[in-house]
Amino acid sequence: MVELDNNRIPQHIAIIMDGNGRWAKAQGKPRTAGHIQGVETVRVITEECVNLGVKYLTLYTFSNENWNRPEEEVRALMGLLLKNLEDEIFMKNNVRFRIIGDRYRLPQDVQKKISEMEQRTSKNDSMTLVLALSYSARWEIADACRQIYVDMQAPCNSGKSEWDIDEHFVSRYMQTAFMPDPDLLIRTGGEQRISNFLLWQIAYTELYFCDTFWPDFGVNELRTAIADYQNRERRFGKTSEQVQPQS
Repeated sequence: MVELDNNRIPQHIAIIMDGNGRWAKAQGKPRTAGHIQGVETVRVITEECVNLGVKYLTLYTFSNENWNRPEEEVRALMGLLLKNLEDEIFMKNNVRFRIIGDRYRLPQDVQKKISEMEQRTSKNDSMTLVLALSYSARWEIADACRQIYVDMQAPCNSGKSEWDIDEHFVSRYMQTAFMPDPDLLIRTGGEQRISNFLLWQIAYTELYFCDTFWPDFGVNELRTAIADYQNRERRFGKTSEQVQPQS
């Protein structure tokens, strides 16, 4: 088991869960088998993040681009989502559930279940598990711009001669406004790209790529990624002399 500095656990981990389909192909199984096994990995990683003291875990679950996948696969993914939103992992581990993304593109029964789980777990405070569903970063940024425009045109704001639109102002219109930006972004499956995920939020996020397919990504792989993060110096544009040591 990889040893970690418990005083330097990232507050927010984001994961691009890649490799379900390739894992299934390597096993001689249909792609849906990879997604089913991937759900088991979500349970394992969620519980380990709770144990480690991570406060936010954001999982890239279904992108806007994924709507272009074969209809049968999309139906299977939505069915898996519905089934596993019943999972006791939220209440058992005191985990709050949230989603980011264009929820109104999701099937009505999925929307209903999401709202129920968000309400049911709203008081849980060990960790917040965020699923990025029907999500893309470019869509999110465009949506924030639309919302800013709408607010600027609102009658209550008609008397304002100017708006102080800086990065903090824009961040308040992002889907992720309720949580801090990720400290660590992990991508499994061997690819080294961001794939339209949290582009605004990862400006200073540490990136970690590994070859392990998501269904095989276990506790030790997670701890290895966190250990790699702990060995880095986060400067945020400062020199090494300006950076305060982490306690």
